[in-house]
Amino acid sequence: MRLFVALTPPPEVVGELWAATTALRVDQPGLRWTPPEQWHLTLVFLGEVVDDVRPDLIERLGRVAARGSPFALSLGAGGRFGNRVLWTRVRGETDRLRRLAASAQAACRRCGLAVEDRPYRPHLTLARARGDTEDLRDAVARLDGFAGRTWTADQLHLVRSLLGAGPGRAARHERLISWPLGAGR
Repeated sequence: MRLFVALTPPPEVVGELWAATTALRVDQPGLRWTPPEQWHLTLVFLGEVVDDVRPDLIERLGRVAARGSPFALSLGAGGRFGNRVLWTRVRGETDRLRRLAASAQAACRRCGLAVEDRPYRPHLTLARARGDTEDLRDAVARLDGFAGRTWTADQLHLVRSLLGAGPGRAARHERLISWPLGAGR
C-alpha cells in the first residue's frame, strides 16, 4: 500500500486557492492540475508499506500527533521545481511544521521504513507539467500576489495513494487514519 503522512488545509482555504488559480488553469493547458480535494502538505512520503509494518507505524504516528499541538499556517505566492512542478508556498509557523515533519520522519524510520534524507521544503503541489517543455516562470510570477487566509493545522493524516489507471491519470488519495494534534497534552 502506497502511503504518505500529511496535513490538509480546510475547504475554505482550498476554495480560496482554487479561485486564485482559475486564470492559470486556462492559460497553462500543458499542466495537469491536482484536484483541489486532494491538496495537502506532505510531511513524509513512504511509498509502498507492507501490511505487517502498518500497526507499528500507526502507533508511532499517533504518539507524534499526541505530542504535537495545533499551529497556524497560510498559503501564498508560488514556486516551482524546475519546469515540472508548480506549487504554492506555506507560511506561518513553518518552524513548527518542520519539527512535526521531522518527528513523523523519525517515527517512520523507527518502523524500518526508508525516508528521503533531504531538507523538508514546505509546499502544496498545484500542478505537474506533462513534459519538460512547460515554462512555469510566468505561473510562479502570477501567484506572487496570492496571500491566503490563516488556518489552524490541527490534525495529522496517514494517507493512501492509489495510482491512476493509465498515462496522465491522477492518483486518488484516501485518508486511512487522522489524529488530532495535541490530544496527549
